[in-house]
Amino acid sequence: MPLYLSRFSYTPETWARLISHPEDRAKAAQSYIESVGGKLHGFWYAFGTRDGYNLWEAPDNVSMAAVALAISGGGALSSFETTVLLTVDETMDALRKAGQVQYRAPGT
Repeated sequence: MPLYLSRFSYTPETWARLISHPEDRAKAAQSYIESVGGKLHGFWYAFGTRDGYNLWEAPDNVSMAAVALAISGGGALSSFETTVLLTVDETMDALRKAGQVQYRAPGT
C-alpha cells in the first residue's frame, strides 16, 4: 500500500479547545485511516512551519483523499497538505521511464 506524509496546522480555536480539554488526536487519526482500510504509522507534533505530521498507509490515492477531505472539511485545521511517498524501486522505475519521455524545454 502507498505511504503518505501529511503536514497540518491547527487553528487558534482548536489549540484553545485542546488546552481546555487535552485529547490524544493520534487515536482519532488512526480511526480515520482505518475506516478506509489503511494504517497510521506515526503522528508527531512539531515546532515550526507546521504543527504536526502524520505518516499514513492507504490502499490507494482515492482512499487517502477521502480521509484528507474529511479532515480538511472538519474546520479544526488551518492547513493540511499530503504528499504521496514513493519507494526507491518506484523512483527507479520512474527514472527509467523519464528517459523515454521526449521533453522539450519552453522556447527551444
